[in-house]
Amino acid sequence: MSLGASNTEYVSARVRARRAALFADEDYRKLVRMGPSGIARFMEESEYEREINELGARFSGVDLIEYALNQNLAKHFGDLLEWSEGRLYDLVARYLRKFDVWNVKTIIRGIYTETPTEEIQTDLIRAGELDDATLDRLLEVDAIEDVVEILDGTVYHDPLEAAYEQFEETGTLVPLENALDREFYEHLLDDLGRPQEGPEAKYVEFLQAEIDFRNARNALRLARSGADLDPASYYIEGGVLFDQKELNRLVTDLDELVDHIAENKRYGKRLSSALGQLREADSLIQFEHALDAALLEYADTLSSIYPVSVSSVLSYILAKEREIENIRAIARGREVGLSESEIEEELVIL
Repeated sequence: MSLGASNTEYVSARVRARRAALFADEDYRKLVRMGPSGIARFMEESEYEREINELGARFSGVDLIEYALNQNLAKHFGDLLEWSEGRLYDLVARYLRKFDVWNVKTIIRGIYTETPTEEIQTDLIRAGELDDATLDRLLEVDAIEDVVEILDGTVYHDPLEAAYEQFEETGTLVPLENALDREFYEHLLDDLGRPQEGPEAKYVEFLQAEIDFRNARNALRLARSGADLDPASYYIEGGVLFDQKELNRLVTDLDELVDHIAENKRYGKRLSSALGQLREADSLIQFEHALDAALLEYADTLSSIYPVSVSSVLSYILAKEREIENIRAIARGREVGLSESEIEEELVIL
């Protein structure tokens, strides 16, 4: 399909302006030395001013920061959809469905761990296609089976229903979470074909990279979970880096997994610095952060090839997510008394 009816130049210009306002790595290093009230004041002097002021009468401390971050993220990504037209709108909208998956996972995890509804709600990012009424209904139930029922009529119902029996058998959320991921990722590439050149080819290339890195992440989580689960059964179709057999073999050897990525013609040269971080990672969390950094670096590379394209929009989406997650990690870390070095280990910094 063509991007003919899109307003890509306009949206790319708006995105460049928004990206210029994102926090720099030096800002995160300043925030690490602050408590929650200091972080909120710092945010008030940035483009989070509106959210901090609007929410400041009702919330304080980390709660204020959390709500401000999520409200700001929803606003920015809502703006992207409002600005976009034609084919560009379709490509951006299908990618932003990732927040539906985030929200459903967050609610399921909250029910599983018996987390208070208020705390679950704090973590929701209302930037997907599920409307507020549906999310509010999901927040009211206290059984995962009820979540599946409420989602009847959405694309998430059937995959969750199919995975529910395995969830009951294993007692782990992995089958449910993986069902949501597969639904999202495997439909990202619907009707896109395999364009060989041009902006849409880079869009497809980025989606394939995200699927590849999700497969690597899932495989390592499964391997370290200790559960008796077959990694290949959680394989997501659509990537280019692994087939099911390769993933099964590589899941037990981190060094070999990184070598496999490095030797791939598509990723190796472009991800040299990120691959160095992957090799140095001595925990699953650090490895996952390095994968996030690698994907962001990859998106930036693709957007530099076609700066006026959907790739530049995706690159901004990832960069904005990184900002939100870094600020959240700092605020939560300070709240629970982590040291500055411990908090820095939680950050994705390029």
